[in-house]
Amino acid sequence: MRYSFGPHQHTDYYNDPGLWAGEDWARFWGLMKILHLEDNPSDALLVERGIQRQGIQASFIQVRSASEFVAALQAGGFDLVLVDNNLPGYSAQDAIAAAKATFPNVPVIVCSGAAQDADVAASFAAGADDYVLKDHLWQVAAALRRNNKPPAPVEAPPLPAMMLLVDVVQKLSLARGLDAIVDIVRKAARQLTGCDGATFVLRDGAYCYYVDEDAISPLWKGQRFPLETCISGWAMLNGKSAIIPDIYKDARIPHAAYRPTFVHSLAMVPIRSYSPIGAIGNYWATEHECTPQELMLLEALANTTAVAMENVELYQNLERQVRERTRELQNVNQELEAFSSAVSHDLRAPLRAMNAELDLAREHAGMLPCDSIGRLRESTTRMGTLIDDLLRLSHISRTELLLEQTDLSAIATSIVKRLRNAEPDREAQIHIEPGLSARADCGLIGVVLENLLSNAWKYSSKREQSRIRFDSYRDDAGRLVYRVQDNGAGFDPGHADRLFKPFSRLHDARQFPGVGLGLATVRRIVQRHGGNLWATSDGRTGAQFMFTLGEAS
Repeated sequence: MRYSFGPHQHTDYYNDPGLWAGEDWARFWGLMKILHLEDNPSDALLVERGIQRQGIQASFIQVRSASEFVAALQAGGFDLVLVDNNLPGYSAQDAIAAAKATFPNVPVIVCSGAAQDADVAASFAAGADDYVLKDHLWQVAAALRRNNKPPAPVEAPPLPAMMLLVDVVQKLSLARGLDAIVDIVRKAARQLTGCDGATFVLRDGAYCYYVDEDAISPLWKGQRFPLETCISGWAMLNGKSAIIPDIYKDARIPHAAYRPTFVHSLAMVPIRSYSPIGAIGNYWATEHECTPQELMLLEALANTTAVAMENVELYQNLERQVRERTRELQNVNQELEAFSSAVSHDLRAPLRAMNAELDLAREHAGMLPCDSIGRLRESTTRMGTLIDDLLRLSHISRTELLLEQTDLSAIATSIVKRLRNAEPDREAQIHIEPGLSARADCGLIGVVLENLLSNAWKYSSKREQSRIRFDSYRDDAGRLVYRVQDNGAGFDPGHADRLFKPFSRLHDARQFPGVGLGLATVRRIVQRHGGNLWATSDGRTGAQFMFTLGEAS
């Protein structure tokens, strides 16, 4: 390739027939290779993404030291050199001199975090073709274009079209959803060029999805086509615009899909030139070759659309994070309120009992009856259980999830075996659906099943024969729902909202012992897996507890 750069050289790009021939054009705009000297990996990534966001497709040869840089110079195979100004032990001037000595016609651009007059002057004196700042990455792309001009200037589009484009850009900057973007773009794409139809296409995996259109008659709204079979797919796969004056003379067009339509000519531009996420199509009923001005308007619209879509994704992610954080704070506040209540009541109750027994012992001159010893032991055991449950709930709120494929049926079988061993004479019919598994934290999901199955065992203990079942089903939305059901005491459905609150009990503790933290713990674990937990009961024939594990399952 031939280049001529810098303030000391000048080339007439428009009259030199040797410059910007087909191969040169393709190499600059499609396959440009940049030798990038930068010792900071984060800065290197930032600069390279900044160049790509300006619509310049390039591959990068990354080097981080003087020795790597010299070796890359000897290997060659690049079209431009980009150097950092502040490498330890190797100045930008050294790098510029080495590059110019090896490839005098390859442009060298200094990309620096600061612009001291002395450094800038020294860089140009060493032969640099340009000097840009990392904080203004658009300058990198501007420098490339400034030093590599196309073969002919393109006249600016008419003022009304430019005014319309400005209005569209303002509207897109305020869009907060994909539907709003689609509605703005499909109309603007047609208005900007005066075409007979326009389509908004999104990439959906290996398919082109024709989301919406604005046309004189129906086109392909709502349809999907493989990327390799349509021109919008070609534009996305290649990251290039396509101008086709006669669709029936172009092999890239699936003629059978176009014959029922009015389309004779088209222009298709990708939404974002690097890793395109969609395309915008313009269609004419009569033969028409899209002009450079029209193409400029469409590509400007496509680039603005890409930014708007990225902004929408960013806003939605932020809103989701805010919602999640708000929900977490609400849960923490509820637990703090419940903890305060527990400290003032539940934790004090065993202490009051112990104090009473101690007072009794004092009255008996140090003689403590055996039944008092038993009550003291019961009180201290209850307090220990309560403290253990509080610590477990607190730990679950903070521990990191370690997701792996987990055999739920095996965990449930182990839990049931322990329950039976504790009461070997008890009549119980228990069914565990085989093959139940989920991607979950094995330890935490074990806590979920331990609580639910232990509750089913406890609350069905008054029945002549306990019946407990652990299985799954698909709900109307297609979600996999896990279910634990029993024939126990059930609960009043009017108080179902209290089930999962910490320290909330719906049964007499003397009849069914507990401190009211088990189901609160289960709910927290399920929520951390992105799932939901709920329960049903008629208050007489048992209860059903259902949970999902969201994307984790």
